[in-house]
Amino acid sequence: MVEHKVAPPARPERMIALDAMGAVGDVARPLAPFERIANITAVRRLFVLVVLAVLWEGFARISNNPLLFPSLTDTVEAFYEAAVYGPLLERTLNSLQVLAAGYAIGLVIAALFTTVAVSTRIGTDLLSTLTAMFNPLPAIALLPLALLWFGLGAKSLIFVIIHSVLWAVALNTHSGFTSVSQTLRMAGQNVGLRGLRYVALLLVPAALPAIVTGLKIGWAFAWRTLIAAELVFGASSRSGGLGWFIFENRNQLETASVFAGLLTVILIGLFVESVIFRTIENATIRKWGMQS
Repeated sequence: MVEHKVAPPARPERMIALDAMGAVGDVARPLAPFERIANITAVRRLFVLVVLAVLWEGFARISNNPLLFPSLTDTVEAFYEAAVYGPLLERTLNSLQVLAAGYAIGLVIAALFTTVAVSTRIGTDLLSTLTAMFNPLPAIALLPLALLWFGLGAKSLIFVIIHSVLWAVALNTHSGFTSVSQTLRMAGQNVGLRGLRYVALLLVPAALPAIVTGLKIGWAFAWRTLIAAELVFGASSRSGGLGWFIFENRNQLETASVFAGLLTVILIGLFVESVIFRTIENATIRKWGMQS
């Protein structure tokens, strides 16, 4: 017998007529003016700063004790006086010169360490051992020893800055190098990359997010170490730096000027973080699609 297959019943067609295209809803709703402004990172950060400034001014007026906590207006006035008529700009430039020298030397030494570490196993063991030994050691703790070796001056400050920069940058850079995929490594070796060319042309671009993170951490450590060292021992070369400016005004009970010095430290930190490093990230990491 021949079996006849029974076809399934046909599903009736269902037609829905739309009265208007708007019944479906907006595919992409245009943003309101407030939403467009809120999407700007600089505006959001400016809003945070304004809120902090209002809280600062309000707390200072409520406490009503300029000796312990001056208001924002008093601090800005002291900042203007010290910058225009006082030594604030000169002291800041002295600190930045010492910082630039120590930071640059620390980066060079960190680059040498990480290059050796990714090239040989002995180099990896050496970097791991030295990092475990010296990275937990506060840089300011080495300042008395630096004073014995180099004397009271810029060399001692540069020495402790190098220590604060070196291990943070080397550790982050080496971690970035080791996270590069093995496939990318073999591809670079197949096209003949060896030695320094292998590090510079393959590992550095691939590990750039970790490297930039290390640079930012090293900068923060170096800036904090320099200000702390100047607060304690003060003079670098023939004149003091920004930390010594803060210490001098503290001894004279000029609290508004002390806050002006601290405000200078904060403003420089914000500029380096929000302008210099962000520009580097936008031109490299975000442009290459390595970070959103």
